[in-house]
Amino acid sequence: MKKILILLLVTLSLQAQHKSAKKSPAISKATTSSQPKLVIGIVVDQMSYDFLIRYNSKFSEGGFKRLVREGFSCKNAHYNYVPTYTAPGHTCVYTGSVPAIHGIAGNEWFDQRTGKVVYCTEDSTAHTIGSESQAGLMSPRNLLVTTITDQLRLSNNMQSKVVGIALKDRGAILPAGHLANAAYWFDSFSGNWITSDYYMKQLPEWVQQFNGQKLAAKYLSQVWTPLLNAAQYSESTPDDQAHEGRFRNETSSSFPHDLPKLRTADFELIRSTPSGNTITKDFALAAIKGENLGKGKVTDFLTVSFSSTDYVGHQYGPYAIETEDTYLRLDRDIAELLTYLDTYIGKNNVLVFLSADHAVAPAAEHMTKMNIPAGVFDGRSMLTNLKKQLNTQFGEGDWIRSYENNQLYLNYTLLQQKGKTVEDIYESITPSLLQLNGVANVINLHEINESILPEHFIKMIKNGIHRKRSGDIYIALEPNWFEGRKQGTTHGSFYAYDTHVPVIFYGGPVKHGSSIDEVFVTDISATIAQLLNIMEPSGCIGKPIPVGK
Repeated sequence: MKKILILLLVTLSLQAQHKSAKKSPAISKATTSSQPKLVIGIVVDQMSYDFLIRYNSKFSEGGFKRLVREGFSCKNAHYNYVPTYTAPGHTCVYTGSVPAIHGIAGNEWFDQRTGKVVYCTEDSTAHTIGSESQAGLMSPRNLLVTTITDQLRLSNNMQSKVVGIALKDRGAILPAGHLANAAYWFDSFSGNWITSDYYMKQLPEWVQQFNGQKLAAKYLSQVWTPLLNAAQYSESTPDDQAHEGRFRNETSSSFPHDLPKLRTADFELIRSTPSGNTITKDFALAAIKGENLGKGKVTDFLTVSFSSTDYVGHQYGPYAIETEDTYLRLDRDIAELLTYLDTYIGKNNVLVFLSADHAVAPAAEHMTKMNIPAGVFDGRSMLTNLKKQLNTQFGEGDWIRSYENNQLYLNYTLLQQKGKTVEDIYESITPSLLQLNGVANVINLHEINESILPEHFIKMIKNGIHRKRSGDIYIALEPNWFEGRKQGTTHGSFYAYDTHVPVIFYGGPVKHGSSIDEVFVTDISATIAQLLNIMEPSGCIGKPIPVGK
């Protein structure tokens, strides 16, 4: 009897397994059919999470509000490294990694081997395509890991199309990755969208036609006036503050800004106006149509970075009417993009995510007026005095080879010749540095665990240091202190105002909702990889955020 019972159980188990196996192809087919046809990654340069809330009442229903209303919003998303700059930020979004791994240690860094400062996407072997300028000598060759866009191309034997777009070369190149079909950026010399021969030998016909419209000249022929009445910008300070920067030849920083009178022979000025974002949107729509993105058998990927928010933000600060006006206009640009996707391919066939490459510090003078400790640090004077001090103490020599990203790069050859160590230099300069207004701490990056900083900040510094591309001594500034000019503002620190950014997912595979759980920008690529059922990028340290349906 026992043998019969066992035989019956085995038979039933085999039948269940057989039925399950027969069902599995249908499950696989359903998964494949639910794949989005087009992924669009949006990075808003210098967008603080605060802007999403502070300007909400002025946003249209079809832009930022729609992304939040119909998508999934991560309310507590931060960067987990320093320095928080454009190049490492864009790289982080698309690699799920940090400078210590992906190698983009700043917009620039010092190369100890060559003794030169390296720009993040510079490539002397490349040539400009689309202009006679030198703006196309660029490629992603300095990037040491794969991007999520690379992984998509690898997943289907290079059938997916990947296109990157931004006013800034680094905002187009680094997100598009090594294997992109194209990356395009704006050339101020010609007013054209250009690329490099890393990607192609000549511009496609649709790009040539777009450039032929001369839209940059058209936009710069218009005076920049506020979208709303001045009284409606209640989320911003009154116009023409002392801490706000000005366009060259302007007598005040107030509206209106007469762009036709202010522009020079080139088209650089468009970057610092909302029209820089609008022409980016125009070009993105042209790319979707020109490349038939999302119309093939596999998923395509378009990366778009809106750069003008950064230029405007640097000039005016995060509480200026110009900054708010730029975001209100960007909101309408994003609404136009989303509306176009509705008819072009349908919301269920797209996956959109939006984030920022970093946030922004409040203008120091504005904070001072509000009785908040703040200031502008004079890095040049600091460096001059340090060199004099080291020459006096240790003898004449080029002890400090460079100062980039708040980091001192020491002269290893001279240290060896003089029988000195990094620790000797660190011990010598730390007391004098700590006497300077605005300096919070000095960290020996070779002994970072010895720092008395909170563990949270120590980890951020570790994540941001690439041994071959970073410096030896890090100078941490006090909150609301930064290097630069007194007008406008900047970013780059490990404080929350520079790290807290929006992270929003939207489209067919995404459930509606929000979360206040802490996530990191490194989690974006891991999440996209999971939604697309592909491998995460090679250096990814992020974890998927549960945003899927």
